[in-house]
Amino acid sequence: MSRWLRPLVGALLLLEVAAALSFLHHRYEEMVQALFRVQSQCPYVTRIYSIGRSVEGRHLYVLEFSDYPGIHESLEPEFKYVGNMHGNEVLGRELLLQLSEFLCEEYRRGNERIMRLIHDTRIHIMPSMNPDGYEVAAKQGPDSNGYLTGRNNANGVDLNRNFPDLNTFMYYSGEISGPNHHIPLPDNWKSQVEPETLAVIQWISSYNFVLSANLHGGAVVANYPFDKSQDQRFRSHWRTVNTPTPDDKLFQKLAKTYSYAHGWMHRGWNCGDYFADGITNGASWYSLSKGMQDFNYLYTNCFEITLELSCNKFPPEEDLERQWMANREALVAFIEEVHQGIKGVVSDENNNGIAGAVISVQGISHDITSGDMGDYFRLLLPGTYTVTASAEGYQPQTVTTMVGPAAPSLVHFQLKQDVVRKPPERKASGTRTNNKALQKKVVPRATRRGTQR
Repeated sequence: MSRWLRPLVGALLLLEVAAALSFLHHRYEEMVQALFRVQSQCPYVTRIYSIGRSVEGRHLYVLEFSDYPGIHESLEPEFKYVGNMHGNEVLGRELLLQLSEFLCEEYRRGNERIMRLIHDTRIHIMPSMNPDGYEVAAKQGPDSNGYLTGRNNANGVDLNRNFPDLNTFMYYSGEISGPNHHIPLPDNWKSQVEPETLAVIQWISSYNFVLSANLHGGAVVANYPFDKSQDQRFRSHWRTVNTPTPDDKLFQKLAKTYSYAHGWMHRGWNCGDYFADGITNGASWYSLSKGMQDFNYLYTNCFEITLELSCNKFPPEEDLERQWMANREALVAFIEEVHQGIKGVVSDENNNGIAGAVISVQGISHDITSGDMGDYFRLLLPGTYTVTASAEGYQPQTVTTMVGPAAPSLVHFQLKQDVVRKPPERKASGTRTNNKALQKKVVPRATRRGTQR
């Protein structure tokens, strides 16, 4: 289907806007009330939980949509949206509240597309990662809000420059053939991050997220990794150098999915800037160190992009309905992108799931790992791929599979345990065998690079 037709068809399937939507700015207490109102209206498919607290003690609430809230179902992917990381960039916060009400209302109405999405996906929505900064910005209001007022958290720290810098380690390790996935955190990382950042790192370490977007403002473009340029290591000034990941074509497709489903992002000319197709590589725009989207890609299985959604960081209330209509289909279509590529279960010979098994795709130097139940999800573009599953203590297994443009292909792996032969026992006479080769313990085959983490 043409990328021009898909947003139109999707929008028709969504029907009209639910009557319950209210286009207002929500302070912290009002945001919490809105979340709990959705949960009370759709109690069987929603759950509210907190991942921690901000510097000033406000909960970092998440609203979950699932047909089994609170439970990870095998082969059901986990998706997340994060808004309001910069406290004064508020449109994402309001859009995620609108999306929450919309999903609930359309589910109750029997909208087949939304029902299928909630039944097949575990969706996590965090409207505000920086509630303290928002309160500072909200006191100024949309008319007099300064460009930086409320951007940082209560300690004055930019949360999108506060994650451990795994890019530098990856760029260095690449020179010595080291891993560029699931890079370990530095020993002292907890002392270097803010409470909000710590909460998010622990959150994404606890859930096997597959796809994500964080919502910002100040431009209109879908930004994809890497955000940090490798050349930044050698120069004191920023450079705009395209810095692609091994999954660059996939990230471009994900970004275009949002931009072309958006009301005008795909046109390219917005806010005085031009971005072809409404997308950009982060480092090609400007180099950013310690950002959240690069951290997701290098530390977890999650593919995250950054959505810049409005020229005005704090748009007036009368503009919120227009912005919602421009973003509604894009927000839903992007969630649906989690259902592509391959997925399956890595198990042993007794059908027990193997957690932490490494899934490697030939030609793409970025691996992912299986979750606690042994299930894995590898986002891929349509094509033919050679895929290997490996785990410590097991013989690796390799298969070739085709990926289509619609539902993900099911590819299961059943790994055989490595058998290590023991040295021969002493003969009854007490003499050793003369066959020196049999006296040596057989060493198991070397594991694939990346299997030991």
